[in-house]
Amino acid sequence: MTSRERAAELDAVDELAGLRERFALPADVIYLDGNSLGALPASTPARLARVIEHEWGERLIRSWNEADWFTTPARVAGRLAPLIGADADEVAVADSTSVNLFKLLVAACRLRPGRRTLVLERGSFPTDVYIAGSVAELLGGELRLVDGPDDLPDALDETVAVLSLTHVDFRTGALWPAREVTAQAHRVGALAMWDLCHSAGALDVDLHGWGADLAVGCGYKYLNGGPGAPAFCFVARRHQDGLATPLPGWHGHAEPFAMGLDYAPAPGIGQLAVGTPPMLSLIGLDEALSTMDGVSAKSLRAKGQRLTSLFIELLDQWCPDLVLASPRDPRSRGSQVSYRHADAYPLVQALIERGVIGDFREPDIARFGFAPAYLRFVDVWDAARHVRDALAAGEHRDPRFAARGAVT
Repeated sequence: MTSRERAAELDAVDELAGLRERFALPADVIYLDGNSLGALPASTPARLARVIEHEWGERLIRSWNEADWFTTPARVAGRLAPLIGADADEVAVADSTSVNLFKLLVAACRLRPGRRTLVLERGSFPTDVYIAGSVAELLGGELRLVDGPDDLPDALDETVAVLSLTHVDFRTGALWPAREVTAQAHRVGALAMWDLCHSAGALDVDLHGWGADLAVGCGYKYLNGGPGAPAFCFVARRHQDGLATPLPGWHGHAEPFAMGLDYAPAPGIGQLAVGTPPMLSLIGLDEALSTMDGVSAKSLRAKGQRLTSLFIELLDQWCPDLVLASPRDPRSRGSQVSYRHADAYPLVQALIERGVIGDFREPDIARFGFAPAYLRFVDVWDAARHVRDALAAGEHRDPRFAARGAVT
């Protein structure tokens, strides 16, 4: 790839090109941070305005029935399920990723009585390790950390209740081989759970094909539900009869409006609901997912691989001193590319001033996410050119770019 014209030719034949107009993207921005916060769907402001002004403002509490607020979690689960290779009755949309992780880790141990060992990767997103450590302490169990696939044979034994892994490494984008690893867990009788926060909406997630038992994920990255959008969890149908939530909330009750003091769980996945859903953000997620109706996860994955490969190809040519932290093989990485640089933080800030928005992760990673739903090949070419020019001009050495904000 030696010209922007060639990148434009790729856009001209891109089967997903029409999706871009479903998003409200600033004209002067190349947005490479959809793996941290997705872009705003163009239809979301009007949808939320109607909810606020009419459904809430005029109809008030009647909208729980009139506007089908009460059934919204199930509707959102139905939209989400095809993107993760699941059925609608295996998905619950509720709470945050951390809360769902807690619920499912405890539930996993209850599904495997007598086992109290939880296995996670040391490099997991930190909240996963925090929550798992708390669950192990509460249950009198053990948290066992591994550094990679090579550690699994020694870590997995008959004491393990659940192996819980982040499908895409949040720093480097490296992928766990989900199908193979799930099979390894099953061979010792353990359950396999996947954190899909950096996968859902960009990768070809196939929970059924993997044989996965459980999964969690968020709604605000590649699913574009907005900051703090509700998360989701998955429980394979084969485990739902034995499911026992540790957070028996009233929305997870079989008859929530009977207001009885004795808890009777809703059937199946329904018991994983806890409190009243955050309706504004839930409807925002519903609207975001509607922009993906009819879009296959396979096509998103294929485009994401081409976008990330183009970025790596260009920076190999233009910035050979940058150290690639992501796997070079597109089959082994998610829809992001990370580079190590001694001045990674100020470099990211210099790029943001140029209108190329990525982000930074400790200790030295400049991270760029490639959301296939709305990113173009010309955006990738332009972003790579900005990286080249910013480095050549030494912009990352400007002292003002070293000052850190609360969010990096």
